[in-house]
Amino acid sequence: MAPRLFQKYQEEFIPAMQEKFGIKNAMSVPRLQKIVINMGVGEAIHDVKIMDSAMKDLEIISGQKPFLRRSRKAISNFKLRIDMPVGCKVTLRRNKMYEFMDRFVNVCLPRIRDFNGVSRKSFDKQGNYSIGISDQSIFPEIDSGRMSRTQGMDISFVFSNGSQEKNFELLRLFGMLFSK
Repeated sequence: MAPRLFQKYQEEFIPAMQEKFGIKNAMSVPRLQKIVINMGVGEAIHDVKIMDSAMKDLEIISGQKPFLRRSRKAISNFKLRIDMPVGCKVTLRRNKMYEFMDRFVNVCLPRIRDFNGVSRKSFDKQGNYSIGISDQSIFPEIDSGRMSRTQGMDISFVFSNGSQEKNFELLRLFGMLFSK
């Protein structure tokens, strides 16, 4: 069965976008291609348990096993050598992507303290949107009593064929609240 947000996208959002922007072909409407969640864990250089904890948290949040990111360069000032673990990432597509987007917009964002909306200025030149989260405890799947330390993450929403204006409107239709 298709996720609720995907059904709404097909039934409501595509016609609304076609009407607002004068798009004739439904395939020309921008669509969410993938969501990339990245955790940089620099402290893992000194303690490997921190990386294990971050990978476990990211797996719980995304429902998918994360990919371990390793350093490509040695930087002596940071005591970093080549091939040391420095982060983890997950790329969500299709059903998992829409389910994560639904949970993120409707459950997680409202749990942020003093939340007034996300920034409108976080679009890149291709129209993709990125947001930084400073604490993983906004996700209800994470048991905050078990957490030993807070870990931030970057979430990137990658779109196909759309400008910043069109992708902004699509995110707004998905339910993301933007600050003024």
